[in-house]
Parts: sequence; C-alpha cells; structure tokens
Amino acid sequence: MPIRRFGGHRSLVSQNPKLSYGFTKMNVSRSGYRVFSANSSAACTELAKKITERLGVELGKSVVYQESNSETRVDVKESVRGQDIFIIQTIPRDVNTAIMELLVMAYALKTSCAKNIIGVIPYFPYSKQCKMRKRGSIVCKLLSSMLAKAGLTHIITMDLHQKEIQGFFTFPVDNLRASPFLIQYIQEEIPDYRNAIIVAKSPSAAKRAQSYAERLRLGLAVIHGEAHQSESDMADGRNSPPLSRTTTGHTGLELPSSHRLHAPFPGIELPMMMAKEKPPITVVGDVGGRIAIIIDDIIDDVGDFVAAAEILKERGAYKIYIMATHGLLSAEAPRLIEESAIDEVVVTNTVPHEVQKLQCPKIKTVDVSMILAEAIRRIHNGESMAYLFRNIALDD
Repeated sequence: MPIRRFGGHRSLVSQNPKLSYGFTKMNVSRSGYRVFSANSSAACTELAKKITERLGVELGKSVVYQESNSETRVDVKESVRGQDIFIIQTIPRDVNTAIMELLVMAYALKTSCAKNIIGVIPYFPYSKQCKMRKRGSIVCKLLSSMLAKAGLTHIITMDLHQKEIQGFFTFPVDNLRASPFLIQYIQEEIPDYRNAIIVAKSPSAAKRAQSYAERLRLGLAVIHGEAHQSESDMADGRNSPPLSRTTTGHTGLELPSSHRLHAPFPGIELPMMMAKEKPPITVVGDVGGRIAIIIDDIIDDVGDFVAAAEILKERGAYKIYIMATHGLLSAEAPRLIEESAIDEVVVTNTVPHEVQKLQCPKIKTVDVSMILAEAIRRIHNGESMAYLFRNIALDD
C-alpha cells in the first residue's frame, strides 16, 4: 500500500498570476494621479503649467476645442482608470464656455473610470449670484448641482465671494486663501508700508479689511456711502410692492376676489417701509498723509474703486493701492485704472489677465500656484489640509 506523504508542496498558482488580457495584479492595483487643464488656450494653461512644474509631473494629454457649431468637445488622450484626476480650470472672459469645458471634461473622465475627479477652480464663476433677488435665481447653487452631476467629487477654490457658498455643494470644498501672498507683497513691495492704512471700500468689506489690518498691525478706514445699491439691498424677494392700496378704511392689501376670506376680514395693516437713502460718500478713519491700501476679493467693474481712490486723494492719501484676489478687469477697466488716481492694482493669477496688463502697466500679478500645488499633493496623499489654513480666523 503506497505511503501518503504530507508536507510542503509547490503551489499550482504561479508567483506572478496573470489576469485576462495579460495584465498582472500589480498593474491593476496601482493608483496615481494626473493633472489636466480644461482649456487648451495658452492664457488659460499658464497656471496649470506652473502647478504641474511645482508638482514635478507632466500636464495630462487632452484636447479641448469648439466645433464649427460652437459645441464643446473634449478628447482625453491617455488612460485615467483608477486614478485621482485634478482638472484645473481658470475662467476667462467667456465664462459660460469655460463652464461647459469643465462639465464635459469631468463627465468624460467619469465615463473613463477615473477614481476621483477633483476640480481646481481658483475663481468660482457666478459666485456673486448666491442670493435670491426678487424673481431671480441662485445660479451658484445651480452650478454646484451641475458639477456634482457631471462627476466631480471635490473642489479646490480660492476666496469664495461668500463662504456660505460651500453649503451649496454635496461634496467637500477647500476654500483656500490668497491673503498670505498679498500680505507678503505689501511687506516686500510697498516702501514704507508701516505708514499705510487698510481701507474697506464699503461696510460689507470691512471684515476682510480688518483681517489684513490686524495681521499687518495697521489702522483701518471704511468708506461709507455708495452711488448705487449694494447686494444686500435686494437680498431676497420679499420687498415686492403690494398689488393695490386702499385709501379709505383700513390701509393695507386688497386680496383678489378668488383669495378673499368668506368670513369678515378687517384687512391687513402693514407698516410702511421707509426707502433707503444713501448718505454722501464719507471716510471713517484718518487717511491724511498715509498710503491707502483698498482690500477686496474681486475687482471687475472698477467704477467703485476709482471713486474710492478719488475720495481718498481728497482726504490726503498720497498713494493708493488696490489688492484683490480675482482680477476680472472687464470692459474698460484697464483704461479707467490708467487714467485714475490709483497707483497700483495687485491681483493674483486665479484669472488670466495678460491682455489687461499690456493695456495698463499699473496692474501687477502675484503667483498663487504654490498653494494650489500643495493642496493637490495633500489631497492625493490623504494628508491634512490644516497647514494651509493655519492662522485663518472665522471672519477671514
């Protein structure tokens, strides 16, 4: 009877098992990350190239273009399966085209089995339309829903117009700050900045300006009074006028016949709302003999900034700087800045504005690619983002 021996034996499975189509298990489980630009134009890819240079990676191969009928087409030229994909989209003047490019690329990557799709949108478009105005709409909320539907799982942005916009999203949002870079510019590039005063061009911008003033150990001034209505004047739709007014009996609303109550109804007496009247432009704070530094998050239509610069000159400020995160600089902004009392406008490169710089030498740029690259690295490696928000207060 043969003796059965128990002991070590060779495995029937090879040491490097092959799966279907010749791929090994190691190749399937490997995961990396790629960085793509959602726009192929040179001006919009400049920031993406700076970020990839800091990360030490190549920009992903893709083509984004407009067909003859203005439809957006995206072709991804390499495999993204199982990888973390970062889409960098800077917003040029054609905002709606840039949004479609981002949506189409995100959906193309989603259908190509990307593991995570993170949108790097330094300037988030439609951020000013984040409140209800009469019978309008909250477009910022709509855009957040569209991005989620397209496949985005995370967003990196910078200095949202209102921090509460983060609540519109159903996925994480990292709202980075440009203030450390702008404060460094003030300290290194503005001579005698200790003789400066931080200025808020409206009471609504006072919190942001106060944050700069406290960090730089400088005084604070606020310009009060505007020539036009601010955003908060019509923040919601509850200031519509009544349908009709009665001059006899009770003063109030006269309901349509289909909505009248059958029981005796004395009428609704509402107190009259006093119309707002803007006071003349005044400066709260002493700017005489000082360098005035106006702080804001967006500089687009520069009419308010030019008016603020004129009033500051009248009050004795001998130099006027404007510091803003996003330099949209639409329409005639470069010409108006060049002809105004403003000495320098400093913005970051969250929005391409090379053409405006050629038209107006007063416009200077601060590079923020460093913090965006670090955010990408930390998100991919699963590291904490707290380091990028150190010393950031609730009101910043």
